[in-house]
Amino acid sequence: MSSEQNQHQTAVPVAYRALEAGPEALWDVASAGGGGRQRSAFDQQGARRKLEYPPAPEPLPIAVMDNHTHLDMEDGNVAVSVKDALDAAEAVGICGAVQVGCDLASSRFTVAVLNDEPRLLGAVALHPNEAPLLAARGGLEDALGEIEKLAAHPRVRAIGETGLDYFRTAAEGLQRQQDSFRRHIDIARRLGLALQIHDRDAHDDVVRVLGEEALPEKVVFHCFSGGPELARICNENGWYMSFAGTSTFRNAGAIREALTVADLALMLVETDAPFLTPHPFRGKPNASYMVPYTVRAMAETLNVDLAELCSRLRSNTEAVYGIW
Repeated sequence: MSSEQNQHQTAVPVAYRALEAGPEALWDVASAGGGGRQRSAFDQQGARRKLEYPPAPEPLPIAVMDNHTHLDMEDGNVAVSVKDALDAAEAVGICGAVQVGCDLASSRFTVAVLNDEPRLLGAVALHPNEAPLLAARGGLEDALGEIEKLAAHPRVRAIGETGLDYFRTAAEGLQRQQDSFRRHIDIARRLGLALQIHDRDAHDDVVRVLGEEALPEKVVFHCFSGGPELARICNENGWYMSFAGTSTFRNAGAIREALTVADLALMLVETDAPFLTPHPFRGKPNASYMVPYTVRAMAETLNVDLAELCSRLRSNTEAVYGIW
């Protein structure tokens, strides 16, 4: 974190402060790993995570949007309403967000919340790790049919997150992932929606599948995790690259190199909250109000004016998803 960020860092937003939240806002963090839409209270090594939310950053000079967040997933030591989450984000210059579905439950949540919150647009899909599980139960076709129906909502502007994830799914499930990915691409193209891609340890196959399919006009690599070569491929194809808190991690030199290669006209920013909290708060809960940490780190890496970058990120986001 730069000295400027540290100087202007402010308090944790009120809705995210456990001691000031009402008893009804607290939830049982000890049971957070028990399934459903709650992030585990433990890291991959089994150690308990720090569940306090980080302080809010200095507001951005020009408001931008968080183009990928999961407001249905709880984390930390408080439960925060959608309105309070967006109020906290708006206070630091995040004027809107894209709420993203990963399965039927979260996609239904996405459509429901769009009716009440004008600061949100939506994306619906079956996560690549979800598709093989549904296929094994014989429920993939019905689930895809429901995703297409949910995508008809006028404020759903993307199919996502879909794609390939070779980190968690066993080899026998990979073909089903690819089949589901192709089906999502087709839905996005036919409905005229953007495509939000989840790409984990699968760059080559993601690019191959995209090259084999008729694509929608807008393609977004959510939480861009590739290096400069993938960035060049995205530049050549006009595919958008959305940078998350991972771009600030100390061990993410390849992502930062990709950032310097990426066409500025194809850059977006996101949180993927509650995951991928930017440095120096990595491992703590994430939220849309922390986007400015990532934007400032991007501006520093690119050696560009912060306001200029914000303006570009905003116009790029509106080019993909339309006006909020």
